[in-house]
Amino acid sequence: MSQELAPLLLLLLSIHSALALRICSFNVRSFGESKQEDQNAMDVIVKVIKRCDIILLMEIKDSNNRICPVLMQKLNGEKLVSVKRSYHYHDYQDGDVDVFSREPFVVWFQSPHTAVKDFVIIPLHTTPETSVKEIDELVDVYVDVKHRWKAENFIFMGDFNAGCSYVPKKAWKNIRLRTDPRFVWLIGDQEDTTVKRSTKCAYDRIVLRGQEIISSVVPKSNSVFDFQKAYKLTEEEALDVSDHFPVEFKLQSSRAFTNSKKSVTLRKKTKSKRS
Repeated sequence: MSQELAPLLLLLLSIHSALALRICSFNVRSFGESKQEDQNAMDVIVKVIKRCDIILLMEIKDSNNRICPVLMQKLNGEKLVSVKRSYHYHDYQDGDVDVFSREPFVVWFQSPHTAVKDFVIIPLHTTPETSVKEIDELVDVYVDVKHRWKAENFIFMGDFNAGCSYVPKKAWKNIRLRTDPRFVWLIGDQEDTTVKRSTKCAYDRIVLRGQEIISSVVPKSNSVFDFQKAYKLTEEEALDVSDHFPVEFKLQSSRAFTNSKKSVTLRKKTKSKRS
């Protein structure tokens, strides 16, 4: 896949806190040379990226490979995770129509400093007209990757176009990723991931599968990051950056997770003594 057509880019970034690993997804909307030359927009994009330890960026249009080197120059720090394996999924199943407009590039991360030691990220950026079928097809990607790598912890994230008229309420019953309770949706239907105040749609989503990673999520860390409010931008200035807000969550560090378990054990012992 040429860089001009590549819709997704996964960046490993520096750790900002010993307490948690922040994982983000951000559709930057037509991130090409013209946006790169907009210094105000670039400053905000870099600020958003720096908040995250791993970030999925979408709609990068960089046929000359200029944007990525510029970003990496601005992003310095220690790598907290490493890539264990990667795999470009191709939908070649017998009797199954290829529904993906952008077939997922899957990455398996090793994360020694978090409570969950490894996890797979399956990114998705759908086409609005086929979003229902594409979201449903993620279950087939999950089954394929799980069989291929024997992995247990999965993150599905990206611009699913999973809101408003693109996925009407009655369509959810046809999406296996939604009807199977083992898939946990961190960004709900009531969230608003759009910059335009005239719309309220939860296009961007994060979904987890695997008990270990689900139990490692920092409570109340799953959210939409409103960079317009955070950086005091007008709506016009925010739209120069993107028409989407990033979505994110945090994974507990191994130290914090261990301390949490010790605290629970201590409370149980105290209760036992009192009784």
